[in-house]
Amino acid sequence: MFDYFNPYRIFKINSTLQKIVFFCFIIVLSIGLVEALFLSPEDYLQKDSVRIMYVHVPAAWISLGIFSTIALLSFSVFVFKNKNLILISKSLAPSGILFTLIALVTGSIWGKPTWGTWWAWDARITSMLILFFFYTLYLLSFRIFEDQDRSNKISSIIAIFGAINIPIIKFSVDWWNTLHQPASISLTEKSAIHSSMLVPLVIMTAAFALFSVLIFLMKYNTELIKIKNKGLKRL
Repeated sequence: MFDYFNPYRIFKINSTLQKIVFFCFIIVLSIGLVEALFLSPEDYLQKDSVRIMYVHVPAAWISLGIFSTIALLSFSVFVFKNKNLILISKSLAPSGILFTLIALVTGSIWGKPTWGTWWAWDARITSMLILFFFYTLYLLSFRIFEDQDRSNKISSIIAIFGAINIPIIKFSVDWWNTLHQPASISLTEKSAIHSSMLVPLVIMTAAFALFSVLIFLMKYNTELIKIKNKGLKRL
């Protein structure tokens, strides 16, 4: 079934999708920024500083989602022995580490007016920093080891091991007494956030998701070009 994911077959499809995704990203981002900066109300305690949430929270969600996907694909590599899964995982990682960094930076900026400090070794913040290190190790593994099979194996192990940190990030605010507030949005319970703030948050999350897809498509095509060039050199 993995013949469908043949890199050479989907190269042209990706090139077309990039234009479509970029167009959708610009539209959704524009709507999200208008909603977040102008139409959504300020918080009664945090005032306008709460607007950082519309960047911080989606970035954190996307970074966690991407690493979870990478870990799942990495586990599948050992099961199905398909190298295309490595290629997909490797192409997802750049946007994942970017959004993790955005989440850390915006969290620090938000923490200054809220907690009175730029950084605190809070359980949620610290576990997010650890996630950033796992992303870094995952990407470095492809550069450090020249042997492709070895780098694929080590990167997959890093991703699978790093997946242990995902539930720690998610439940850290419940397991420990932390500065970070508990989750305001739940799939099983009524959300604690008002719809006037929830709507722009969802739109900005959609915009960030489109941006991550755009980076993935660009990176994936770049990897395909590398594979093609290696093939030509061998000839």
